[in-house]
Amino acid sequence: MSDETVHDHAPHTAEEAGDAHLPESAPQPAPAARPTWTVMGVVRAMFHLAIERSYARVGLVGLGFAVVFLTIAGRLVAMAAFPQADNGDNRVAAAATTAIRPDIVDRNGEILATDIRTVSVFAEPKNIYDKDEAVELLTAVLPELNATDLRAKLSTKKGFVWVKREITPKQQLEVHRLGIPGVGFLPDHKRVYPNGTAAAHILGVTNLDNIGIAGIEKYIDNTGLKDLNSLGFVAKSTDLRPVQLSIDLRAQFALRDELAWGLDHFKAKAAAGMILDVTTGEVIALASLPDFDPNNPAEANNPDRINRMNVGVYEMGSTFKAMTLAMALDSGKYNVNSTFDTRGGVLTWGRQKIHEYHGTNRTITMPEVFTHSSNIGSAKMALGIGVPGHRAFLKKMGLTDRMRTELPESAEPIVPSRWTEINTITIAFGHGLAVAPLQAAAAVGAITNGGNLIVPTFLKTTEAEALKKATRVLKPETSEAMRFIMRLNAVEGSAKKASIPLYYVGGKTGTAEKVIHGRYVKNRLFTTFMAAAPMNNPKYLFVTIMDEPQGLPESGGYATAAWNSGVVTGRVIERVAPIIGLPPQFDPPVKPFPLMVKLGAYHATMLDGR
Repeated sequence: MSDETVHDHAPHTAEEAGDAHLPESAPQPAPAARPTWTVMGVVRAMFHLAIERSYARVGLVGLGFAVVFLTIAGRLVAMAAFPQADNGDNRVAAAATTAIRPDIVDRNGEILATDIRTVSVFAEPKNIYDKDEAVELLTAVLPELNATDLRAKLSTKKGFVWVKREITPKQQLEVHRLGIPGVGFLPDHKRVYPNGTAAAHILGVTNLDNIGIAGIEKYIDNTGLKDLNSLGFVAKSTDLRPVQLSIDLRAQFALRDELAWGLDHFKAKAAAGMILDVTTGEVIALASLPDFDPNNPAEANNPDRINRMNVGVYEMGSTFKAMTLAMALDSGKYNVNSTFDTRGGVLTWGRQKIHEYHGTNRTITMPEVFTHSSNIGSAKMALGIGVPGHRAFLKKMGLTDRMRTELPESAEPIVPSRWTEINTITIAFGHGLAVAPLQAAAAVGAITNGGNLIVPTFLKTTEAEALKKATRVLKPETSEAMRFIMRLNAVEGSAKKASIPLYYVGGKTGTAEKVIHGRYVKNRLFTTFMAAAPMNNPKYLFVTIMDEPQGLPESGGYATAAWNSGVVTGRVIERVAPIIGLPPQFDPPVKPFPLMVKLGAYHATMLDGR
């Protein structure tokens, strides 16, 4: 019988199975043996494609990944909460603090400031075993290092210290030849100003980390450059667009040169000047002497190196009479034919007596108030407007608040805390209110350009862009009247020294006694000259200030503005006009002041064609 037949007749129930007892001598089945688990067996089991094991396998792999990621996360949290002490790895971070800066160029594309690649020397004190030898060797090739300071640096437990920033290739070679373990080099950037002192007060300076700390350099950082560098978005200077200024480098050199001549010739304590485009607000040139070389920024810390055009505040003297006349004309209470009684030469107000400097002892017209620089006439105009109106007008002209430009440095005007009638009287002719010359120039620019107050800018711009930001402060008729009066002053008044032929100049002098220990000192003067050209359609305003100029034999001992600031301004106009594209007018302008002729203003017909 076959096996198949036997299986077919096997018992199917328990009862059947119980009746079929095996003989006691029959062999019993052996118990199942326990499997032996080995490493290879486990691995085979894990990767054996059995459905019932897939869930366990996925869970085990997921658990492994979770452990790895939790370990990494825990390490990051620990590093953030408990930072390790400074070590050699921080040299990368230290090098990254050197900012990459864009070029600064003038309005014609000439380089004013740029970066050059250089290297700096660093040390890892923990890797320098003989500190004294290292100090001796390093100071031998870098003699400008202070041995005591260097020894103190190398004696610390820090992993990274700077030895010297921005070294020359020759110095790098000499340090490299020393072969001192723990001393190395890192790439760096150095800011260079190829024109030396030119436009120093505008450009400002940077520190050793190439961060701007003054002037346009600081302005650039405040516009987001510092953040770009810290985030690593800047790899080289060509990644950044050059910053184009309104400055004309040629005019800048000429202005500084003439100021230096005036400073020496008139034996002044300081001098400053600027050229302002009154149609756009662009500063074409600005200089303040004594100045400094931004390649040696330590010089800028000297107190007499300040930018006198926008950091110093001064009483501007009779140049403020331009504000007073413009206010009077624009108010409608006065016109160009109004007259003022100045007989006696003294105006008494309470205990105060106001004297004339060039008294006429007669009744004079409004233009004559300007050409004769009448204190009494100016005071009477201001009193006619009243204290509230006077103060409101000067505020509208931007003369009672701090002026903000791209230059971070600026000064707050000194305004009377209690503004009374006597303050209005003295401010009318330029005493009792101290402002930055830059903001006074902006106000005069508005008087000459048709009545639009434009905040000066050091960035290249267009007339259309400037007018969008401008504020109308005067009527066009007032501006024409003031241009006429300023031109008349250059023909027969105190502005003759700057009346360069063919350029149709107009202007005003200003001489103020300086306040020393709360008192005016007669022989210590601050002089100002402001001139615009051409007065039939002004384009540029020229400003010169001089601090304590001295009288000379050629001036008869006088040290007032016409004899020094006026002379320098004339020299500047004559030299700079061809450079900045101010064409000479070989034929006199035709009907330059039609409204003044129509109103029959004092000497209007005389100026028609002059």
